[in-house]
Amino acid sequence: MSVIGAGLAGCEAAWQAARCGVEVDLFEMRPHRSGPAHSGGTLAELVCSNSFRGMALENAVGVLREELARLGSLIVSSARQTAVPAGGALAVDRTAFAALVEARILEEPRIALYREEVRSIPLGRPVIVACGPLPSDEFLASLDDVLGNVILRQAQDDTGSQDDAGSQDDAGRRRLHYFDAASPIVAADSIDDSAMYRKSRYDKGPGDDYLNIPLDREGYMQLVTDLRRLDRHPAKDFEETRYFEGCLPIEEMADRGDDVLRFGPLKPVGLRDPRTGETPHAVVQLRKENRAATAYNLVGFQTRLSWPSQREAFGKLPGLAHAEWLRLGVMHRNTFIDSPRLLDPWLRLRGSGALYFAGQITGAEGYVEAAACGAMTGIHAARAI
Repeated sequence: MSVIGAGLAGCEAAWQAARCGVEVDLFEMRPHRSGPAHSGGTLAELVCSNSFRGMALENAVGVLREELARLGSLIVSSARQTAVPAGGALAVDRTAFAALVEARILEEPRIALYREEVRSIPLGRPVIVACGPLPSDEFLASLDDVLGNVILRQAQDDTGSQDDAGSQDDAGRRRLHYFDAASPIVAADSIDDSAMYRKSRYDKGPGDDYLNIPLDREGYMQLVTDLRRLDRHPAKDFEETRYFEGCLPIEEMADRGDDVLRFGPLKPVGLRDPRTGETPHAVVQLRKENRAATAYNLVGFQTRLSWPSQREAFGKLPGLAHAEWLRLGVMHRNTFIDSPRLLDPWLRLRGSGALYFAGQITGAEGYVEAAACGAMTGIHAARAI
């Protein structure tokens, strides 16, 4: 079988199919061609946060992760082996994680990795499309043709009229999308940690996994004001700016009300300052990017502010006046298909026989969810051969 895309979903799909005894051709266009959010050429690159979210089994994502682990998940086992301290969450050293996933893929004899771009969907063999939300324009054009034929057949079946079907086809072939953003990353040796304190929320884990910047009301409102007034990267004229509510840009949250941020990513609950014994008005958390703790990301600070605006706003935060920004926040468009309409319960394109979809292209959101889609399609496609 073929798997198109070697992100989290594609690597997991290839891994699970290989474990079922199937020979897999895995295609990845990077590093020869890169998407707008990628920075390197390794497989399974994490372009947003380095967190796989909470580990507790009381949460759905924790249960899903444990189920994947029991299935022998490549992604979950690699994440656990490259974990960095993050309180009650599973966070990883993103460089070590991607390197480990790639090494294990290359060591698997049933997986052949091809570093080349796929511009059209191959027919005549089982295929898993795990291209992520940022495929090339050429591949999207091919995808449009394939999906359009399915939608046209559905419309003809529903209306019984070729003319009516054509009008529904035009509407239905438009791909869905939303805008996603990534948080800034700062060099540890440029941080003045005397203005911060170490603590995990509710003292989970060792209890000191995060750096915390306490904000009083004045400092908090200064940040909110800056987020509202500073320049933002505009969407293209023809694009409607839709966001995923679970990962809103920080300035969008500021626009929604003075207290939205302090009840969201800047919430102070469980983060009492041990130096004063008091809970701050709001707290900015910094999470380790790697095991050596040479870099930190600003938790929940995904943004589409311009880069000069980010430097101005975030440089006013206590301890970040002289920050060296290793990566500033970026925004990108995520494309996905109308899965409830187009896919069956096995994530297979209706009426296609052997064309499966996995990961964010299906509309699934989150690292664990992407891996779960990959595992499911890899196993189902292998069993169907």
